[in-house]
Formats: sequence, C-alpha cells, structure tokens
Amino acid sequence: MTQPSLISTKHLTKHYPGVKALDGVDFDLHPGEVHVLFGENGAGKSTLISMLAGANAPTDGKIVLDGEEIAFESVADAQKKGVYTVFQEFSLIPTLSVAQNIFLGWEPLVGPFIDRRTMRARSREMLAELGFDIDPTEIVARLSRAQQQMVEITKAFHGDLKVLILDEPTASLTDREVDHLFDFVGRLKAEGVGIIYISHRIQEFARIADRVTVLRDGAKIGTVAMDQTSEDRLVEMMTGRAIDEIYPAIRHQPGETLLKVRNLKGIGVRDASFTVRAGEVLGVAGLVGSGKSRLFRTVMGLGTRLEGTVEYRSRSIADWPTRDIIQAGVYYLSPDRKAEGLDLAKSSRENLAVNLVMGGEGGGQSFFVKWDEVNAKASAISDKVELHPSYRQKPVAQLSGGNQQKVLFGKCFGQKAELFIFDEPTVGVDMGTRSALYRLIQELAEAGKAVVVISSDLPEVLNLAHRMIVLAHGHIAGELAGADMTEDQVLKLFFDESGVEK
Repeated sequence: MTQPSLISTKHLTKHYPGVKALDGVDFDLHPGEVHVLFGENGAGKSTLISMLAGANAPTDGKIVLDGEEIAFESVADAQKKGVYTVFQEFSLIPTLSVAQNIFLGWEPLVGPFIDRRTMRARSREMLAELGFDIDPTEIVARLSRAQQQMVEITKAFHGDLKVLILDEPTASLTDREVDHLFDFVGRLKAEGVGIIYISHRIQEFARIADRVTVLRDGAKIGTVAMDQTSEDRLVEMMTGRAIDEIYPAIRHQPGETLLKVRNLKGIGVRDASFTVRAGEVLGVAGLVGSGKSRLFRTVMGLGTRLEGTVEYRSRSIADWPTRDIIQAGVYYLSPDRKAEGLDLAKSSRENLAVNLVMGGEGGGQSFFVKWDEVNAKASAISDKVELHPSYRQKPVAQLSGGNQQKVLFGKCFGQKAELFIFDEPTVGVDMGTRSALYRLIQELAEAGKAVVVISSDLPEVLNLAHRMIVLAHGHIAGELAGADMTEDQVLKLFFDESGVEK
C-alpha cells in the first residue's frame, strides 16, 4: 500500500520573464521521512521550496496538503497550516531577545499588553523540549549562527507542525552542532513530521536521507531511495557528468619554496612549521576548530602572531600589515564571502574592478584610471570564471551562492599574486560550480603558482592536493604526500592528541 503524502506537487511550474525557473515538477513528502532536494545552484530548489513555504505562487501546477489542493496566501498562512521553512537567510530580528523572536506575531497577552513573563517562560520550555541550551532573554545578535538557527527552528513549534523545510542547515555548523541537529531531526521523524532537506553536502545524505530528488535546470531528473543509490550516482544525476570528471588531474611541477613558516604560535595555533612551493597544491585539512583557518589568517596578519617566523620569497613578512602582504604577491580568499570577500551592494564588475585597480591595472590607484581598460579586463575575468553575462551588472547580493563564489575567485585574477590561499573555497557551492572552480585552481598551479586549499571537505583536499598538512588542536598533526594521502591516514591525524596542552 502506498503511503499517503503529507504534501505534494503536481506539474509545479514557475515562469519569470525569459526564464522557466521550475518546469513541471512532481514531488511528494511522506510523514516521518527526510526527503532531500539536491541540485546545482539555479537548478530550481529554492524556487520549489519558496512555493511550498508560501513565499511565492506557481505559474502552473498545484500543491496538495493532506489530500487537498491548496494555495498558500503567504509564509504566515503556510505556517498556520503546518508548513514551516528555515531559510538559509534567517528571518530573526537581531536587536530583539530570543523570546521576542520566538513569539513574534504570537505574543501572549494580558488584556491589551504583552505578557513578557509568560513569553519568556514558554520560550524556555520550548527550547528545553527541543534540547537547545539557549537563554531566552539573550539578544539574538549576540548568538552564534548555530544558536540563531536553533531559535529559527523553535519558532516553528507554535502550531501543529507537519512539514519542516531546512535550507542548507549545516552550512555554518561545527561537527558537534551537526550531530545535535541530526538527533533533533530524528526526533521529529519519530513524531511523524516530514522534513524537506536542502544541502550541497552530499556526505550527509547517508546519515539523514530516506529519499533524494535531483533537480537540474528547473526539471526533475529523478527520485531515488538513499539506501539504493550512491554518492557517485547522485552527482552524475545532478551534473550529467561522472564524479571522476569533477576533479581535474593537476600536473605536479614543484618549484622554488615561496612560503616558509617556522615554529609559528598565535591565538589557537601552536608551533606550526611548513613550506609552500611554486607549482603545487598544498591541502590543509582538519576538523572544525582544529586551527586550520587560524594558521593561515595568522600568516596573513589577520590573527595575532606570538612567536615564530614567516618568510615569503626569503623575506620576513611576520610583522607586515595584511595590505602589504597582499601587495607582495600573496592572495587570500576568505571563507566568509559576505563579511570579508565581497561588496554585496556592488555589481560583480565593480567588485572585480576594485582588485584590478589595486593590482595596478588601468593606471592603478593614480588619479587618472583608464576605466575602459579596467572594465575590459573585468569582463575577461568574468569569462574565465564562467559568470553568465546576465549576472555581471546585478548587485552581488542578488546572485546565488555559487555565482558569488565565482566573483570572489575572479578577484584573485585582478592582482599579480604568486601564492594563492583559498580558505574553504567551495563552501555552500554545488558540484557543477565546484568543477569550474577546481579548473581555475588547476590553471593556477600548472602556470607555476603556489596554491593552498584549506577545506573541511576531505574528498576535495584529497583529490586536489599534491601534498597536505593535517591540523588537530591547533598544531600540525602530520604531513602526507603521495600514496600516504588516504582518508584513513587523515582521519587518524584528525584525532591526534599529542598537541593537546596538559
């Protein structure tokens, strides 16, 4: 007997001027299951959930909830009917308390006044019931992103929750926080709640998914049971290419040593020594909190150096300002493109132009800049990173995460760097965009540049790097190369305790 659906779509379609964002998609969610939506940026995932969440209306097709066709009038209407969405961009008001955010629009009243004592008490009960250790009186702006996500989820439990939609819920979580979230999802499944789960982290699916629906170019490619498929098959469905076509074979031609770090000590970094050579990709792996990002931020002058030496091309840069290190030929790509990497209000062309001018193009930072020359080079870089022409004049804030990352990568071609440090270069990016970014890394390394790839995605490091260092507890637990670069060897080093201070 076929299990009835909690919510389903029939031939759901969405047109925008000149674009078919969703093309006749059939989708269904059963009680007590996790159904993953998987696809590249622009595949139609966000369009589909926006209609299921009540944020958008379909051009054609229908949505069925509990066996009845329905048209959500708004997000609030969908929530009242039991469908709640935790979007990648939260709807929290940062200046209000946790309790005020949880009860926004649901405030308990005593006569005409808000009953704040009851609101705090009920918030505390709700958070405790869900296993979230958060003070309901705390101001949201002071919470970590993981805690803010917990508050966003708690808001779903005012009414009869039937469907919970989670959009990239683990993108900013530590491994421990991911485990906590998955335990929570397991409890919801046991209670019969259906969960629609969107993530680019394919390695999570085996732990959490019952079924996976793959979208490509707005159309449904297929739905498969997770226990009857593989990661390789899902990637092939998503991209139309086999997984071995995703990672390029990068020719290894190591040259001179460009960066030499000896006995470096900083905040969260202890006694780190390593080198980076021209013409190679150095991978840097480690669990969240291992110090892998802190190490290179300290090298770049973005973190406090306490002891040790840092040399670039045999010159000490240990006490240099970050701007001078960049001007000397070291490019650093931040893992937080929104806070540190891009001007979201400006177009991609304007973001690229800033780095071109700083790098000396078109007259550099002189009074007279040859903007025609700068804009022409910005267009050439956009071509190189495969940024579609229709996106180049839009504010970067309006681009998908994958296209924002292409712009961020493009900025590295605006300066005459010899050493490129890419910190979490593909966070929140689909496999198709990853493949394009990996080809850029290949191009840089094979042109004789030195490349460092810092990543929490172990397959990414193992497939791109010629040599790698593994961090644990703020120290370098080991260096691997060649046949020693295996997942088993890396995992052993992840949990190395030799550097733990007694």
